[in-house]
Amino acid sequence: GDGCGHMVMYQDSGTLASKNYPGTYPNYTLCEKKIQVPLGKRLILKIGDLDIESQKCESSYLTIQSSSTLHGPYCGNVMPIPKEIILDSNEATIHFESGSHVSGRGFLLSYASSDHPDLITCLERANHYTKAEYSRYCPAGCRDIAGDISGNIGEGYRDTSLLCKSAIHAGVIADELGGQISVTQQKGISRYEGVVANGVPSHDGSLSDKRFIFTSNGCNKSLSLEEGFLSKTQVTASSYWEETNEFGQLFQWSPNKAWLQAPGLAWASNHSSNREWLEIDLGEKKRITGIKTTGSGSVTLNFNFYVKTFTMNYKNNNSKWRTYKGILSNEEKVFQGNSNAGDIVRNNFIPPIVARYVRIIPQTWNQRIALKLELMGCQIMQANSSFTHSMWQKPSQSTETSLGKEDRTVTEPIPLEETNLGLKLTAIIVPVLIVLCLFLFSGICICAALRKREAKGLSYGLSSAQKSGCWKQIKQPFTRHQSTEFTISYNNEKETPQKLDLVTSDMADYQQPLM
Repeated sequence: GDGCGHMVMYQDSGTLASKNYPGTYPNYTLCEKKIQVPLGKRLILKIGDLDIESQKCESSYLTIQSSSTLHGPYCGNVMPIPKEIILDSNEATIHFESGSHVSGRGFLLSYASSDHPDLITCLERANHYTKAEYSRYCPAGCRDIAGDISGNIGEGYRDTSLLCKSAIHAGVIADELGGQISVTQQKGISRYEGVVANGVPSHDGSLSDKRFIFTSNGCNKSLSLEEGFLSKTQVTASSYWEETNEFGQLFQWSPNKAWLQAPGLAWASNHSSNREWLEIDLGEKKRITGIKTTGSGSVTLNFNFYVKTFTMNYKNNNSKWRTYKGILSNEEKVFQGNSNAGDIVRNNFIPPIVARYVRIIPQTWNQRIALKLELMGCQIMQANSSFTHSMWQKPSQSTETSLGKEDRTVTEPIPLEETNLGLKLTAIIVPVLIVLCLFLFSGICICAALRKREAKGLSYGLSSAQKSGCWKQIKQPFTRHQSTEFTISYNNEKETPQKLDLVTSDMADYQQPLM
């Protein structure tokens, strides 16, 4: 039968495993799959795990066939398994065959294009690395691979956690796409709190020597607490439930109680149908990167309310409601919500929503629709992410998703060229004006000094400078050349004028006054 198991393949990377991995693969099975990356790229493969019960690769083995080379067969301990295989083409065929056996996990491998030479497999953990900071490329399809993680995006993750699975939990990458991760290792903490996020459960962890955190653009702040609690008018709903208890007390499960930070009851709809919705007006267009949800917060028999799954709609001013869709499909994306009334579950939007209005539409629930939430994100100009969209489109041929028209001019930072140009012109013009003023002032002073000396009968300067007009005497003020002699005249005609030989001196065409 079909021996192929877990398989997620994207245009630039992917993950494949044998059936039942990491359990025992079936007897007499065959798995053959063709993988490829874009034309012009070379294919990089990494075998994360291989456990095939066969000593001579006769009936059970794994081979990798490219256009010109056969790699393998790999099995048992007959042939050493390379850590990395770089093919000379952009495609290959993975062939796994099994015969009769008792045990064996089979195989798990990851692949990517030659654009990502730092590819890792889904099984690598943070304690495999010693550097304080490093960056690696995670392939698509690591979310459902067996392996525990401990921690969360706020406090960090225990260093025994799987790197790529933790990145999906943190909302750094999407499982369907994979992507680059940047990791910083820090000193460990005494306890790691586990939460559910993006369909990945994180477990409580004990003391560890080290932990790791992911580097992000910082666009994950609470939008409900950005400037205190949002006003009541900014949260509306299709309906809300009013309940009167046995003592005649009235309880209103109104929309303004939907904020996660608000104590007390949650929002609950008056009817239980998938036509109910909770709407939030953020006041202006913002980048929304995630949502946290919880239920009624009470696990009593009467108030064990929570939303299991939900969808998201969004819009801006004077526009129609749009449905948030999956990355690789044109279908409405259904988010996994809560499994009880008390725990907080986080879902990230990759790509983020850029909108002013958002609606949460419950699809399935327990007993009654009830919800508390918190939106995460930032101002539009704060982050400059390659996954910024307001209209979801299918990914282009590159690993980045294309940008919709509506927010192309909004999400990009406003250029500062005009401001910088003005500052640069100011910095140039002002000093030039000051120098010109000083030069003119100096010229006036020189003219005045020359005329004063001429009035006293003193021959000042060179003989060639005895021309009418002050400015005619100031020729080429910054040019210096050699003068063979310098004549000094006296009013007393009896005295013989003396000549000073200044052949070795550099003199200007005018004598600068002492100042």
